[in-house]
Amino acid sequence: MKRVLVTGKGGQLATGLAESLPALGFEALLVGQPEFEFDQPATVEAAFRDAAPDAVINAAAWTAVDAAEDDETGAFRANAIGPELVARLCAARGLPLLQVSTDYVYDGRKGTPYSEDDAPNPLGAYGRTKLAGEWAALAVNPKTAVFRTAWVFSAVGRNFVKTMLAVGAQRPELRVVADQHGNPTAAPDLADALAGVLARIRDEGWRDAHRGVFHMAGGGYASWHEFAEAIFAAAAPFGEPRPVVHPIATHEYPMKATRPADGRLDQRKLHAVFGVALPPWQQGLERVIRALHP
Repeated sequence: MKRVLVTGKGGQLATGLAESLPALGFEALLVGQPEFEFDQPATVEAAFRDAAPDAVINAAAWTAVDAAEDDETGAFRANAIGPELVARLCAARGLPLLQVSTDYVYDGRKGTPYSEDDAPNPLGAYGRTKLAGEWAALAVNPKTAVFRTAWVFSAVGRNFVKTMLAVGAQRPELRVVADQHGNPTAAPDLADALAGVLARIRDEGWRDAHRGVFHMAGGGYASWHEFAEAIFAAAAPFGEPRPVVHPIATHEYPMKATRPADGRLDQRKLHAVFGVALPPWQQGLERVIRALHP
């Protein structure tokens, strides 16, 4: 196994994989819009023919959570029909597929971290379409592993860390939700972990235990408010301002899509099967902050 087709070129995760995969001896073949479009199946088929991959990581997705409420059909095409097409092309070639998913498949009402055995119950269009994509990929390709992650951030693209730093540079005081909890996940750490999974598959060969759903996110948990406080603390040594961050409740910051209040993910299965574990999210944050201040 050498050549890895990575969808979602230009996104946070694909950008990380462009470095993480070669570090473990893989060749990263990135594809993305406009030359690679799920709405145009011929472009997806052409990408497979041209790349002749040995494995695929599908990091392409509709990630605009609130916009999905207004266009669930569009989100479904990207998050469900797209993965089904990729999985079908993988199955025809006998290729492993790593499908990236989300903690939004859960309703956040359990009260303790979710294991992979807990029943999904998405609250919104984004979660519904991502769950449909999981089911489609698993149903179509027997060599599919789904990795649910959460709260992804990096030095590229749009994400909570960059938003906080931008807003914090303009305002001395901020209000951030404190009653939603999850796993902040640095995209470079997520990319390293996915590359590590592929390395294990390469070295061991595909095993039945590799198929199914796994949780893959930053180690430890935080609320959005705790995450924001940590962002400003980590950026302060680089000369960034440190505004006062006031905790507020979810109802004080209404949004179109309902978020899971407690989407924390238990990740013991990932380590047991693949020997992979992400570092604490605080280390991932430091990594990204350093990348933002070269």
